Amino acid sequence: MVSRSYSNLLELASGESPSFGRMSQRIPRIMTVAGIISNLEDDPSESVCSDPSSSVPRDRIIIVANQLPIRAHRKSDSKGWIFSWDEDSLLLQLKDGLGDGSEVVYVGCLREEIHLNDQDEVSQILLETFNCVPTFLPPDLFSRFYHGFCKQQLWPLFHYMLPLSPDLGGRFDRSLWQAYVSVNKIFADRILEVINPEDDFVWVHDYHLMVLPTFLRKRFNRVKLGFFLHSPFPSSEIYKTLPVREELLRALLNSDLIGFHTFDYARHFLSCCSRMLGLTYESKRGYIGLEYYGRTVNIKILPVGIHMGQLQSVLSLPETEAKVAELIKQFCDQDKIMMLGVDDMDIFKGISLKLLALEQLLVQHLEWRGKVVLVQIANPARGRGKDVEEVQAEMYSTIKRINEAFGQPGYEPIVLIDEPLQFFERIAYYVVAECCLVTAVRDGMNLIPYEYIISRQGNEKLDKILGLDSSTHKKSMLVVSEFIGCSPSLSGAIRVNPWNIDAVAEAMDCALEMAEPEKQLRHEKHYRYVSTHDVGYWAHSFLQDLERTCRDHARRRCWGIGFGLGFRVVALDLNFRKLSMEHIVSAYRRTKTRAILLDYGTLMPQTSIDKSPSSKSIEILNSLCRDKNNVVFLVSARSRETLSEWFSPCEKLGIAAEHGYFLRLKQDAEWETCVPVADCSWKQIAEPVMKLYSETTDGSTIEDNETLLVWCYEDADPDFGSCQAKELLDHLESVLANEPVSVKSGQNIVEVKPQGVNKGLVAERLLSTMQERGMLPDFVLCIGDDRSDEDMFEVITSSVAGSSLAPMAEVFACTVGRKPSKAKYYLDDTVEIVRLMQGLASVSEQTVTVI
Repeated sequence: MVSRSYSNLLELASGESPSFGRMSQRIPRIMTVAGIISNLEDDPSESVCSDPSSSVPRDRIIIVANQLPIRAHRKSDSKGWIFSWDEDSLLLQLKDGLGDGSEVVYVGCLREEIHLNDQDEVSQILLETFNCVPTFLPPDLFSRFYHGFCKQQLWPLFHYMLPLSPDLGGRFDRSLWQAYVSVNKIFADRILEVINPEDDFVWVHDYHLMVLPTFLRKRFNRVKLGFFLHSPFPSSEIYKTLPVREELLRALLNSDLIGFHTFDYARHFLSCCSRMLGLTYESKRGYIGLEYYGRTVNIKILPVGIHMGQLQSVLSLPETEAKVAELIKQFCDQDKIMMLGVDDMDIFKGISLKLLALEQLLVQHLEWRGKVVLVQIANPARGRGKDVEEVQAEMYSTIKRINEAFGQPGYEPIVLIDEPLQFFERIAYYVVAECCLVTAVRDGMNLIPYEYIISRQGNEKLDKILGLDSSTHKKSMLVVSEFIGCSPSLSGAIRVNPWNIDAVAEAMDCALEMAEPEKQLRHEKHYRYVSTHDVGYWAHSFLQDLERTCRDHARRRCWGIGFGLGFRVVALDLNFRKLSMEHIVSAYRRTKTRAILLDYGTLMPQTSIDKSPSSKSIEILNSLCRDKNNVVFLVSARSRETLSEWFSPCEKLGIAAEHGYFLRLKQDAEWETCVPVADCSWKQIAEPVMKLYSETTDGSTIEDNETLLVWCYEDADPDFGSCQAKELLDHLESVLANEPVSVKSGQNIVEVKPQGVNKGLVAERLLSTMQERGMLPDFVLCIGDDRSDEDMFEVITSSVAGSSLAPMAEVFACTVGRKPSKAKYYLDDTVEIVRLMQGLASVSEQTVTVI
């Protein structure tokens, strides 16, 4: 099969001859002004669904980020541009993990503004020479997108800074949000011009493009799409303050794989999905997955690494060796011990806290005065605004005060470097530094410690300059904040709370005083990890998981639902489909012997506090029961007393209570048991355990029926309730191991019931009773909404091949919601269930009236 790009599809639609081929052979269509995706996309029915048949993977990856890995310089005559790769860009470095046979296409913005007249030519050059597709944004739109929504709202919030006042981060501004969405749409347009949707993998990077997955999924329901967040993801308590919180979550869930640096970030994201969208996740064989409208969105946890080849090549440069020699002369030969800090100039890097900790060190440990020097490299700020100016002012004043207090002739405790350094210069500082300090109060990853470790490993030439022989074991010391992404992977570092100035000062002293063998062991441990978990390993691992996640795309039917940023794709097994009202009503009309099994929960809205049936539900059930062609059964986990009271107006309704343990064919019949009478002495063991968990879990309750004990945590905190439910399940299974009961978990419940009791028994009993009476059903409808109903579905579907149904019987096993099930059909919610039952009831009413 030949893969067609979005451009090719437009050609086919216009009646032109399709031009097949790789992207590099096509002249791109360039969008040079701000715009939005065409109105066609606002209609979900127009979504392009890839052909289910799978073609051979082409190993082409489209990498999308805010900035291209390209440096641009004006020619000396100002009549053109010179472009080169940005060797420091992570996007370029990750190609190491993709293999030689992989083609990479980059989509993103240039750092420099390109005049409208030059954009076509620049696009052609970048495409042909670098396989890059530039996204051009008008300056005003870019400013509102990047400096506005990204840097004033998302970035502070993701770093735990709430806009409690106008001075603390930016208050939410709807116009900036609209600019953010518009830019994401423009990025989507650029990708759509070059993508081969059946073959290409798309990898989107960072918080600048969080709604991009929705626009791509809207166009190509089976697009192979990964997203990696390079910043922290805040706790749900922080994130839920964002007015567009659900839009961003749903947009991210249109990805196939979402990556985070640490488990904490992933845990916070999953908690937000649980609390705000009601989604639950499962861990299977080491992979974490979220079920979202039939799609499994996988979660990847892996910190990014550094580019070993680049670092080692820079370490070998003559310029690096010369700079190392210069620094040795400046510090080591003067009997000074260098500690190093390398930070961007922003409010979260904790530079001033680090300076105050050094001051405390010099106050408490007089022996380090005149010996320890902190070299603080302050990289230029990426953002702008009042907060950056305040950080700079505080840093300058603190350095001045400390140097004046502890400085001596020829000695200053702090050396500030606030001008841009070349990479080899920074590496030279790493090589010479005895200890590296990273005290950020919040940072997504931070690769400074990794670079420091590799630099301290050095090479033979640097060893000679440092006066080390080949047998000398290398050493390094790290003091790192526990609030940065790389901290969990550096188990040999001294982890600190940067807000605790005394603790950071003591950590500095500990790093300086530590015995040489201990420093060497810590360095060896870190070096093994960093050198094997480099950027290539990270990229390869992420794309490997993305490929695994997307394997079943072709095996599922997909279609889009929803409008705007609420768009999502429903993905179902080829044999699992939505129950059509027209189909079932038609079957209902032409059949004469019908069996209807309803789980009570399917007639009640999930949010309803009053669990008793409404008058409307009673009316529907009575209409169905009055039809002499129907046998209607209601199945529930509730007690027979409760169900008898609730459904007293329904004289002909069959009821199965406590999961089918008790059964009554109609109101004037005696209650029967589906299994031998159970011994419930086990309750004396189980009930105290449940009470213990109920007392410690606010919002949980216990329902004590004749043969059933249920612990319900529907009104408890979802995360804590779920955690307690798992513990309770284990606890009950342990204490009841020798009792004739089964312990099960369900939707917000943990229940204990006699062994062998399940709702499948009700279905078997109903069909066998009808068979004994010479009534072979030619229509069977079974509706349920949770795991306990799967037993009913299994009995109903397997009976098709047996003798309990009429030949060519119409069988409808239907679950609520799109989820893995033994049912062949689904309906979205209880509203649709009630609408369906109302439709069937109206048909029965017409039949009764005619008779």
